Amino acid sequence: MTAKREGPTRHLFITGGVVSSLGKGIASASIARLLKNMGYRVRIQKLDPYLNVDPGTMNPFQHGEVFVTDDGAETDLDLGHYERFLGQPCSKQSTVTSGRIYQSVIQKEREGRYNGGTVQVIPHVTDEIKASVRALAGPDIDVVLTEIGGTVGDIEGLPFMEAARQYRHEVGSQYVAFVHLAYIPFIRAAGEIKTKPAQHSVQKLREIGIIPDFLLCRAEKSLSKDVKEKLALFCNVDLRNVVDLADVPTSVYEVPQVLFKQELHVAVCQRLNLPVRECAMHEWDLMVSHIRKPKDTVTIALVGKYINHQDAYKSVTESIDHAAYAHLLKANIVRIESESLEKDDNWVEKLKGIDGILVPGGFGKRGWEGKLRAIRYARENNVPYLGLCLGMQAASVEFARNVLGLADANSTEMNEKTTNPLIAPMETQKDIIALNLLGGTMRLGSYPCTITKKTSRTSKCYGHAELVHERHRHRYEFNNAYRERFEAAGMIFTGLYLPDPTKPEKSLVEIIELKNHLFFVATQAHPEFKSGPVEPHPLFRGFLGAAYKRKRGAPAGGDTEMTLPPISG
Repeated sequence: MTAKREGPTRHLFITGGVVSSLGKGIASASIARLLKNMGYRVRIQKLDPYLNVDPGTMNPFQHGEVFVTDDGAETDLDLGHYERFLGQPCSKQSTVTSGRIYQSVIQKEREGRYNGGTVQVIPHVTDEIKASVRALAGPDIDVVLTEIGGTVGDIEGLPFMEAARQYRHEVGSQYVAFVHLAYIPFIRAAGEIKTKPAQHSVQKLREIGIIPDFLLCRAEKSLSKDVKEKLALFCNVDLRNVVDLADVPTSVYEVPQVLFKQELHVAVCQRLNLPVRECAMHEWDLMVSHIRKPKDTVTIALVGKYINHQDAYKSVTESIDHAAYAHLLKANIVRIESESLEKDDNWVEKLKGIDGILVPGGFGKRGWEGKLRAIRYARENNVPYLGLCLGMQAASVEFARNVLGLADANSTEMNEKTTNPLIAPMETQKDIIALNLLGGTMRLGSYPCTITKKTSRTSKCYGHAELVHERHRHRYEFNNAYRERFEAAGMIFTGLYLPDPTKPEKSLVEIIELKNHLFFVATQAHPEFKSGPVEPHPLFRGFLGAAYKRKRGAPAGGDTEMTLPPISG
């Protein structure tokens, strides 16, 4: 039983300075993990200053992947970090943007809820921001961590900073603390580390009215004692709270260990007037040891259309790594632009030597035919294949064309006039597509999937569970009119969504699997959103196991089971 907490929920605000992309999300998730390992009940959220209501309509090249929660929120990719590190789900309350805040304020103004008063950034916008922070607190939550996106000094972030400043005043300074993550550059030509940018960043924070309690120093190399003393003096931060956060050698999952060694968890508890408890690191340390000492490698081809942006498939690449860790392997991920498989006459050469092929989700027809080529190569050459969302739809179209002989088979997303619409809009999406209503209108969030074939690889991957829950983000579905022909030709439907069990003809295809293949599984879902380093997703784990079997010369249709080390000790 969790000990009763004295006083209100504690709050930790995390800000960033100097430059963006320092890893605030990783740092926030790592602190949260340490607090969780101490037995504290933790929640975490991201406040993003941009005016989009959510990232759902944003270009992956500009923003990275869209992460989806169980309750159907389309969110910033940092929520993926939160879930992977904490091993617990986030929700719609975990993601807040300026667009959502202003939308709510304007709606209240239209409804007359401000009694005719002048609506201003202070207090109305800042009150709305504080309400979103307060929504995560409560008697069953010990600490709420709130990451404020962007960089200190950004004009659009000022209302969030002001709201955080007010929050400390209202809740009490003994219960609210600030962590500032700043970049400490190393000037190679001079051979010196420079602290001035971090000093100016903290100075900007202090002008806003926020004095950081902790300074996390991102740098290429560890800081000397002299440098830390200088930062402590000029940034007005206790020396013990100047935390060295140099680049880790192997994996971001080493960051909690780095912070643990410097006893940041102890200092945070003391600052927030929480009892200092033992921080149980055994499970995490064991997982990191698996990462550091792989017994072999396996090569996975990731075939997509946003390959040039490393964050566009962040959860997918992380899930591949998670599964590799479980097998004591290191995954070499080869990123292949699907368009290149269409334009290069020697495209087959790009897939030779690959142990497994994965086609992730996406939208639009650019690179579509290249994905179909990669899938055909996997099917015909007994290369393990895992398809996600669009990767399942593409696998269906490829099978229809090259096995069933339906040469013009396609998705109506790619060709509205196809006479064999293997993939078509869901009934609930037809009007939405016609009206071009894009934001937050897809089939989003967690849905149940019934595993229909107990002897299938799908069932084996899921531990022979009869019902599983996976997250979704799509508008199109498999056309049930083709199911009998598929099954007769060897493609079986191992997972179905059954909104009404009495009407199986109304079911939605969730998972397909090819008979007599080492591993050929594709799902309409996004299982990458539920994978973690300590608990890899079952489908990814099965896929990596099969890829390694192939590398070692497994026969067609071979068992993908492997003897694995215990991931949790």
